[in-house]
Amino acid sequence: MITAGFNPQDLEQDWTAALKKLAEDRVVHKLWDGDHTAIQTDPTEVANRLGWLHVIEDSLRQWPRWVLSADEIAEGASHKDLGEFDHVLILGMGGSSLFPEVLARTFAPGEGFPELIVLDSTDPAAILRTAALCDPERTIVVAASKSGSTIETRSHLAYFWNRQSIGKNFVAITDPGSDLEALAASRNFRFIAHGVPEIGGRFSALSAFGMVPGALMGLDADDLLCTAEEAADMLGRDVAVEDHLGCQLGALMAVAAQHGRDKLTFLIEEPLAAFGGWVEQLIAESTGKHGVGVLPVVGEPADSPDAEHRLYVVIGDVDLSSFGEEGLPGPSVHLGVEEPQDMGAQVFLWEFATTIAGVVLGINPFDQPDVESAKLAARGILTNRSEAPEETGLQKALEQLRPGDALVIGAFVDPVLEPELQASRLALGRSCGVATTLGIGPRFLHSTGQLHKGGPDRMVFVQVVSDDEADVAIPGETFSFGELKHAQADGDLAALQASGKRAFRVSLEELLQAGQ
Repeated sequence: MITAGFNPQDLEQDWTAALKKLAEDRVVHKLWDGDHTAIQTDPTEVANRLGWLHVIEDSLRQWPRWVLSADEIAEGASHKDLGEFDHVLILGMGGSSLFPEVLARTFAPGEGFPELIVLDSTDPAAILRTAALCDPERTIVVAASKSGSTIETRSHLAYFWNRQSIGKNFVAITDPGSDLEALAASRNFRFIAHGVPEIGGRFSALSAFGMVPGALMGLDADDLLCTAEEAADMLGRDVAVEDHLGCQLGALMAVAAQHGRDKLTFLIEEPLAAFGGWVEQLIAESTGKHGVGVLPVVGEPADSPDAEHRLYVVIGDVDLSSFGEEGLPGPSVHLGVEEPQDMGAQVFLWEFATTIAGVVLGINPFDQPDVESAKLAARGILTNRSEAPEETGLQKALEQLRPGDALVIGAFVDPVLEPELQASRLALGRSCGVATTLGIGPRFLHSTGQLHKGGPDRMVFVQVVSDDEADVAIPGETFSFGELKHAQADGDLAALQASGKRAFRVSLEELLQAGQ
């Protein structure tokens, strides 16, 4: 069950006008009817991207198949043999890995079921640590990629297949007809689960990409689907816009951004805190293009600076007593959550709201016109090796901040450094008086990277890259994981600078010192 409270403050007049326009244009009706004109006159990347509205029913129908595992799930073998395994290792990026990680961080595995681990790093130390943790004979490796050609997932799969080439220990989640599907079939993977081609990656949480990992760790993930189904009913075709929480939330997000409150700041009850990583991608990649966008801010305390450029979203029971009777220092939305299974409802609500925000902002929430630029730059660097970019002093980068900007830190490092980087992030935010975000590369390239290149010029980018004590070869490739990581970092910086962004590479040591 979704409950929501809205406090639009000085945004109320424009928020009301936006809702009225949505009603006049019959946007909700058009979306449910699959009418691309709800978004734009051109059907490209709209007409074939509305499958998320109907995937819940399909996933509930598929659920009994997903909880069966043998050599071929269609034959109805039992999942009980999963007791042979200690870990399920998800190899995926962006929409193929973020919701499985939410599940892994929010729920314990079912009794007798393996622990779920996500690998979305190209840092050699992270690869080696994951390999040491996962006994090849007692790990189910899940390669998840809609396209089947994601370079990180393809490289991870090559590495782990080289360790243990036993098909029954591997699973593929991919769209029909992909190269990954063909590879999985040729290697006799335990099973292949298909995504829905009419759903983009960031909208795929309630499809096989989110639900199959849940099944493999023994969750009653169909409970998530049932709460999502309840949300879909609440946000249905015939619900009036003024009562439609998806429209209310999405319109307020967009109107706030248009008024300079483009830092959508999430304050999430601790048991559900991992949800922020998934919703961050959804919003950033959907809204950040053509010079507009909403910057999701996850992981900052409620009293962080620059409240005048924020819209606050409170999910669950968060202690706000320090603000007294006046409450949060800006417009806010409070979303009630009764139990972790309500996350399914939150997924559908945010998918609908983000789509509506795109409509109000005048952009297509389903395309990603700038994502490819960093990938192309990285490929070029791998092909034609060049010197790494020079580092800039941190202070010089910080001097570029203007009122209303955010400081965006992109760190191509071993993910174990994240707590230290988080300390630096918060310290710099307070000293500079700005909102901040932190992304670990290359994960964020598949998450917030679109907003970074295509969004408004209200961000200063600080990039750090760690050296590698040891490197790891990628079977069948001419480059290593370390070389791939550095090429991705160089490519991202080049793409940002080519987009006219204020982007700088600084010393990792200098950035870490800022948090001490």
